[in-house]
Amino acid sequence: MTLVSSFLELVQQLAFVMTAPTYGTFATVLTGWVFARRHTVTGAILAADAVGTKHHSAFHRLFAKAEWCLDELGLAVFTLIEPWLREGTIMPALDDTLARKRGLKVFGVGMHHDPLISTRKVARVNWGHSWVVLSVIVCFPFCTDRYFALPILFRLYINKQTVAKKGGWYRTRPELAVDMLYVLCRAYENRRFHVVADSTYGGQSVLGDLPENCDLTSRLNLDARLYEAPPPRKPGTNGRPRKRGVQVPSPRKMLTGRARRLTLNIYGRRDKVRFADCLARAYAVPHRPLRIVAVEPLTGGRRVQAFYSTRHDASAEQVLVWYAMRWSIEVAFQSSKTHLGFEEPQGWTRRAVERTAPTAMLLYTLIVLWFARCGHRHYHPPDRPWYRTKRHASFADMLMTLKRESIREQVLSTPLRGRGSRKLTQTLLHAVQQAA
Repeated sequence: MTLVSSFLELVQQLAFVMTAPTYGTFATVLTGWVFARRHTVTGAILAADAVGTKHHSAFHRLFAKAEWCLDELGLAVFTLIEPWLREGTIMPALDDTLARKRGLKVFGVGMHHDPLISTRKVARVNWGHSWVVLSVIVCFPFCTDRYFALPILFRLYINKQTVAKKGGWYRTRPELAVDMLYVLCRAYENRRFHVVADSTYGGQSVLGDLPENCDLTSRLNLDARLYEAPPPRKPGTNGRPRKRGVQVPSPRKMLTGRARRLTLNIYGRRDKVRFADCLARAYAVPHRPLRIVAVEPLTGGRRVQAFYSTRHDASAEQVLVWYAMRWSIEVAFQSSKTHLGFEEPQGWTRRAVERTAPTAMLLYTLIVLWFARCGHRHYHPPDRPWYRTKRHASFADMLMTLKRESIREQVLSTPLRGRGSRKLTQTLLHAVQQAA
């Protein structure tokens, strides 16, 4: 099996980050990953019909031993995203996700919070890998009313218990997130970035250590201590300069007074909210002015929330819209796990663990880019008269379009006589076997 030539041309632009033999193996694994029912290295070999082309250990060495850098590959993928970005500020998104695993000898596994089985009252944990992911938010011309989060950089979080048992240097999720931000922002020092993240990445460790060319929009504690800017220092005053000015009401208290009302078109629906905003500074990072927005939803059943942005000149509505764009990374996580087997790789050594699952999520980015580039022209929505609200292709539709066009191109390029007829039969039988 081979992928359609237009997709291979896109992937070919990543070849410079690895040697020619390694890239050949990489392209074969990507092909198998697209068609595989079981997303493991051996499953990809079978799906790509590559058994016997080289020893199967060569495909395992692609992740376990080959000399290539995941960060360099992610930055190379960013160069493919860059033509789709509008002039001005680039919007990355930060979040973490759990990949459930089994086995005690797998590198980096531990007990982590599992949001799927947790409730607001009871937090539950599960065994697996916790991945911190940096993605880039893009709006494509074929779908102007939807944002896509395209993952590019990854860090594996290892909890304190595992570090204490196995040894190593413990780093928190926010520290890993800041590390990825510096990788991206230093690679493109002439561009401006504005990252959106949930409250895990909105604290002092991220807000106080942002790159110079990066802003942040995140959630804020409702009881956060907020202050005005310090007053000008009078001549002849002794002692150190003041860091903070007069304390202002917390976000929770901001809503007890007069507030404005607003109708927002976010999360695919219209929400009416009551909000109050102000310009203030957080206690832990007093040198950064922030736009603080406290929101009380009037529809939808949501709780009172507070948000902030280092873009202190922005309006309250713009801050809320920016934060809502963060939801696209949750969609990317769900699609990568459901359709590309992000949780299925079975490598257990350090390099294999740190490379295999992120490659599946990078494949998500490549498929969306291919669909935006040319795949949407070949998309034919199935006739579903009972499904009246769907307007755009989902990631499952994009993946199915890629599979169909790959098989179609391979079938049409095969002659119907002699060896070609046998090859055509083998291709069709292999495709049916993978779909079974």
